[in-house]
Amino acid sequence: MKSYAAVDLGASSGRVMVGRVGPGRLELTEAHRFPNRPVRVPEGLRWDVLALYAGVLEGLRAAGQVDSVGIDSWAVDYGLLDADGALLGNPVHYRDSRTEGVAEQVWATVPAAELYAATGLQYAPFNTLYQLTAARAAAQLRYAERLLLIPDLLTNWLTGEQGTELTNASTTQLVDPRTRDWAHDIAARLGIDLGLFAPLRQPGDPAGVLRDEVLQETGLSGPVPVTAVGSHDTASAVAAVPAEGGERFAYICTGTWSLAGLELDAPVLTEESRAANFTNELGLDGTVRYLRNIMGLWLLQECVRAWGHPDLDGLLLDASKAPALRSVVDAGDAAFLAPGRMPERIAEACRAAGQPVPVSPAEITRCILDSLALAHRRAIRDAERLADHPVDVVHVVGGGARNALLCRLTADACGLPVVAGPSEAAALGNVLVQARTHGLVGDLADGRRLLTRTQPLTRYEPRGDAARWSEAEARLLRR
Repeated sequence: MKSYAAVDLGASSGRVMVGRVGPGRLELTEAHRFPNRPVRVPEGLRWDVLALYAGVLEGLRAAGQVDSVGIDSWAVDYGLLDADGALLGNPVHYRDSRTEGVAEQVWATVPAAELYAATGLQYAPFNTLYQLTAARAAAQLRYAERLLLIPDLLTNWLTGEQGTELTNASTTQLVDPRTRDWAHDIAARLGIDLGLFAPLRQPGDPAGVLRDEVLQETGLSGPVPVTAVGSHDTASAVAAVPAEGGERFAYICTGTWSLAGLELDAPVLTEESRAANFTNELGLDGTVRYLRNIMGLWLLQECVRAWGHPDLDGLLLDASKAPALRSVVDAGDAAFLAPGRMPERIAEACRAAGQPVPVSPAEITRCILDSLALAHRRAIRDAERLADHPVDVVHVVGGGARNALLCRLTADACGLPVVAGPSEAAALGNVLVQARTHGLVGDLADGRRLLTRTQPLTRYEPRGDAARWSEAEARLLRR
C-alpha cells in the first residue's frame, strides 16, 4: 500500500484527502477540510489564495507521511508573478464583473465561430482569454513575468517549480484540442503573450519535490514528490467515473457547477456544436471532455446561504413532497452567475416566464432541482446528437451524487439509469493519477475497474414521466 495526498480545491471549500492504494484496494479518507471564502475588496471580487495555501499546508500536516502529493482545483483563474517570483496581488475571482462586454471586443478581432473552430471552447464570460483581455491595461499584467493557473501556483509554492498542466490549460481558450498544444495564431492575433505561461505538463509528469521549508512546516520527511494530476478538478472527476468496459456512458460532475457530457476520442468543432454551447476540454490519456457547463448546485447553495443555512436533509425532504415541474428556470442562464438574492432572482425568473412563483424554501428548492434535472437531460441529449454517440447510462459523480432527490429526478428526466458515486470523484481521480506513477494502477480503464470494486455506488432507475419532462422542456424553450 502507498499513500497519496490529494489536494482538491473547490469554489466554496478545499480539502486534503489521503488515498491508500494497493493491489485491488483503494481507500480514501479526509485529512483536513477548510473553507474557501472569496473576498470583495474595492477593486472587485478576489480569491483569498493565502488562506487556501495555509489550508493546504495544514492538510498536509494532518495527512502524515505520504508518497506523493497532487493538486486539482477549479479552472480559468490564475495568479501573476513578478520577475522575483512574487505574487502580484490576489487572483481575480471568475465571478468578478471585469469581463462584462469583453467577449464582444475579442470577437471583433477573432469572430466567435472562428475562435470555436480553433479552440473548441464554449463561450463563458470568465474564460482566461477574456480575463487576460480585460486585464490588458492593468499594472499587474504589465509587470508580470509569469502566469500560473491556480493549482500550478500552489504547486510552485510547494516545490519552487513552474509548469502549466494540460487539462487545466485547455480551459483557457488558448489551446488547440486537436494538437493538444497552444493555439499560437489565436494568441498572436489577440495580443496575448504565451510566454507568460510556464511549459505544458501532462498528467503524471513530475512537478518537483516539497521544499525544505514546506517539510518543516508540515512535519513530513523528504523527499516528497509532487505529481501533476488532472489539475482541472473536472478532469480528475471524469477520470474517476466508475464506468465498466464497453459501457456507453454520459457523466455529470456535480457540485457548484454541473458539467454534463461525454468522453470522446476527438473534439467536436462544428458550428452546430458551438451554437449549442458545448466545450471540448482535454482529459487523461488523449481523451476529450465534451460537455456543457450548467450553473449547478450553486443555485441551491446561494439560497441556503440566504435562508440562514437550514437543515439540508429536511429541506430536501420537503422539496420531494412539493409539486413536480410546477416552475422551471434555465439553469444555464448567466443571470444566475453572480452571488446574492438568489431566492428572489429565481422567483423573478419564474414570474417573467408566466409560471407560478415559488415562495417557500421547499418550493424554490424543488424548482432548482427540477430545473437542474431538465438541464442535465437537455445537455446529454444534445451531446448524443452532436457527437453521434449514443448513451445507455448516466454517471453522476461529485457532491451532487449524495443528493438522492437530484439523482432520481435526473434519471426520470433523462429516461436513463443513473449510477451515483463516488462523491469525492475529483480527489479519487487525483489519487489514481499519482498511483499510476508508481505502477499501482494501469490505464484509465484499469483505474475505473478499481473504483467499481471499491467505492459505494447507488443506481436509480427512471420512472415513467417522459411526457411531463418533455412538456416542461418545451415550456422553457418557448421563453
